Amino acid sequence: MSTTAPEGHLIAEMGVIETTESDNVLHWDGDNLYVEQDVYHNGQLVHRKYRRRVTKQVAQALVKILAQH
Repeated sequence: MSTTAPEGHLIAEMGVIETTESDNVLHWDGDNLYVEQDVYHNGQLVHRKYRRRVTKQVAQALVKILAQH
């Protein structure tokens, strides 16, 4: 399984560095297009399979690509 782990970013209010890992597989639940991510604070897993919605711009780009095929 291929995962991405972008550089962490500081959440100053919480005093943690947040990182995520995702297999970048798009999911559709009938209402939302999303990817599942594992979210870590200072290296400790805090959310497993967190659903992060795909942005409107990404969804529009995918519609254009799919319409061409």
